Amino acid sequence: MKHLSIFGATGSIGQNTLDLVRRNKGLYSIEVLTGGRNLDCLVSNALEFRPKIVATAHNDIYQELKEKLSGTGMQVVAGVNGMADAASLPVDWAMSAIVGAAGLEPGLRAMQAGADLALANKESMVAAGPLMRQTSRENDVALLPVDSEHSAVFQALIGEDHKAVERVILTASGGAFRDWSLEEIAAATPEQASTHPNWHMGQRITIDSASMFNKALEVIEAKELFDFKANQIEVLVHPQSMIHAIVGFQDGGLMAHIGPADMRHAIGFALSYPNRSYLPVERLDLAKIGRFDFSSPDLKKYPALRLAYDVMDLGGFSGAVYNAAKEIALDAFIAHRIGFLDMARVVEVVLERIFVKNTSKENNFCLENVLNMDQIGRTYAKEEIEKNL
Repeated sequence: MKHLSIFGATGSIGQNTLDLVRRNKGLYSIEVLTGGRNLDCLVSNALEFRPKIVATAHNDIYQELKEKLSGTGMQVVAGVNGMADAASLPVDWAMSAIVGAAGLEPGLRAMQAGADLALANKESMVAAGPLMRQTSRENDVALLPVDSEHSAVFQALIGEDHKAVERVILTASGGAFRDWSLEEIAAATPEQASTHPNWHMGQRITIDSASMFNKALEVIEAKELFDFKANQIEVLVHPQSMIHAIVGFQDGGLMAHIGPADMRHAIGFALSYPNRSYLPVERLDLAKIGRFDFSSPDLKKYPALRLAYDVMDLGGFSGAVYNAAKEIALDAFIAHRIGFLDMARVVEVVLERIFVKNTSKENNFCLENVLNMDQIGRTYAKEEIEKNL
């Protein structure tokens, strides 16, 4: 039996992971469940799967969570310290599905405790790729990508010589505004950006898809996960969202990973790795699909993607700052305080202020330094937003 921790259990990745566990009773034991403010979902899952520890990131709902699980024998913890303690419980495999930079420390703690880490939290690699890789090596545990694009690359590279890879193509749906003009995008509202043409997701990830900040993070993550150079990584808009990534080799051959837009594939692959298990996902009818479409992204419409390549060139802690400033800018857009394209402008100004004007070359990737640069990025982003209101 494989013992699991699920960080971010109440989100879509966490729920899909629990769906696979539910369908394979007897193979897995849930030891830790963590969640945010969706208390009813967290309690329901806890009562079903009976973990040893249930954690919430929010101290203000600790008492209510504790009362709802009173008498069950489960340990209830909360806050940053509680989450870190929960993540330190030794398990075989941990799902890192907490959104944002908050997912970094639990993932590190889990690896330090000996767990293979299924990584859906792309911000961990963006902000602290060298630290994540070092922790994986030092503890002899695997980093298993769960973003569909990175899982696709991972699978395409099995048995291949990485030195033979010439390029990698990550696909993007294009989000809510893929058919909009630049002028229309500039006037877009949070409500318009919160609707995805292909699937239903949380508001923040849906807006990140519309701005391509999500794809920008994935580009940086691909560099950090697979040790690619920036000029090896390409992005194509692929509206059908069925080809998740393509790996090109030095002999001119392309290896594409094709599958339904169902996160249970990537989750299930990581859960069963190195084996392949049956998964209850759609089997594609290629004749019925008929065609796959591709186009190059317009960097004027998606400046976040251009900035991702700047970050890879800058190196150091620029990824941590990029993500931190992005999260603050996204908060401001959702609150109707800045415009849609202002998000990328805020991030660019912060990057320039820290890494161009100050020529920062700090590269000591300990957790304390990463979190410190994260806070600096957030502070500068808030200052830039306030300055222009």
